Amino acid sequence: MSTLHTPRRDALDSDDGQPAGFTRTPPQDLDAEQSVIGSLLLSGSGGASYRFFAEILDTGIRAEEYYRPVHQTIHRAICEVHAAREPVDPVTVADKLTERGELTRVGGRAYLHACVQAVPTAANGSHYAEIVRAKAYRRAVIESAQRILDFAYSEAGDEDEVRDLVEQQLTEIIAGTPGLHEAPPAVSDLYLPFVADLEDIQDGRKAGLPYGFDDLDSLTSGMRPGNMTVVAAQSGVGKSTFALNAAVAAAKAGGKVMFSSLEMSATELMQKIAAAEGKIPLHHMTHGNLTPEGWESVRRLGAELFQTLPLRVYRPDGASLSDITSAARSCARADGLDVLVVDYLQLVEVTQSRTITREQAVASVSRGLKNLSVQLDCHVIALSQLNDDGLMRESRAIKNDASLVIKVERPDADDKESARAGEVDLVIEKNRFGPTCTLTVAAQLHYSRFVDMAQT
Repeated sequence: MSTLHTPRRDALDSDDGQPAGFTRTPPQDLDAEQSVIGSLLLSGSGGASYRFFAEILDTGIRAEEYYRPVHQTIHRAICEVHAAREPVDPVTVADKLTERGELTRVGGRAYLHACVQAVPTAANGSHYAEIVRAKAYRRAVIESAQRILDFAYSEAGDEDEVRDLVEQQLTEIIAGTPGLHEAPPAVSDLYLPFVADLEDIQDGRKAGLPYGFDDLDSLTSGMRPGNMTVVAAQSGVGKSTFALNAAVAAAKAGGKVMFSSLEMSATELMQKIAAAEGKIPLHHMTHGNLTPEGWESVRRLGAELFQTLPLRVYRPDGASLSDITSAARSCARADGLDVLVVDYLQLVEVTQSRTITREQAVASVSRGLKNLSVQLDCHVIALSQLNDDGLMRESRAIKNDASLVIKVERPDADDKESARAGEVDLVIEKNRFGPTCTLTVAAQLHYSRFVDMAQT
């Protein structure tokens, strides 16, 4: 959100912050203001919750945007403590207010603690800040409109002066519109960061998270934030297996991953991960004939893999895009999100009307996931069904949204006597980061995994 035009301090004539020109109670939300202050005091002392403090400040909220002057004063004290690189909490902020002779005026230490206790959760602090900013913007609009009305009623000045005042006030209103961004940066501002990024790539210090297949990682430089990979295959070929293998590879490399499955339960996904990582025949777990060696592998994986792997499994109660989006945002707030896997596109539900086709509905899911990858700065792997003719079902827009499109094909799927039995082709149909080609990996589906041919 860009900087808002807010009422001048000299326009406030009472402790409740009401501008002199207002005849009705102006837009405000004192609960939200108190929650912002409380969230800052809760999360500003460092540790895991410090990211919430940063998220609140990143909204651009300023002291002048609070309706109550008391909250303005506390916010300024918080910013001063933070600027001095000291932890922000009720004690340090109370000391700063005491130093400025303002502690009693804001309600003392008791009010600071009351703000903390009023916060439902600091994780929502940035949302509370956006509410406060939106209310401040509305008050600014009202004040600007009042200035225009007062000048017009006064009959002072000529037509040009009236026009100038209107243009000035409207410009300030538009400049402060919530969500309106500043002008994009010029290439001169982007050059040095571009060179630094390029050096990191050339020196091998910066690459995307791995898919877990050497040739594919070399061809694409891995999974990059803000991009989407579409993995397409006919039913039963192994697109879910491929995506789960890639998710685990990215998580083992340190990426925070969420796997959202609309087909498999959490238990089924855990079985597949255990089979792939422990080389345990999948049917031993699903049919109840796990060997003692298999049990030992499961126990070993618990300590060596599952207890530390930053992979979350999400099986939504419904199947809507909003459910998946909400879960992804929760992951991002909790400890970050680098990779989101959605299995699969055609099962995600969207609100349909009589005027929208199924193709348009699936296209909206694809576009929603692409936008989410940009908003959360993560990589999305979206699975898609193929028709019998090898085309992606229902939506050509899926390919347009993707940075990488991989078709998974098994030569032995229809021909059990094929000379290429056990081989899988990864057909790179689209690649914004390099050439298109066909890569071959080996299928070890009894272990629920694909591996590089060199590992066979």
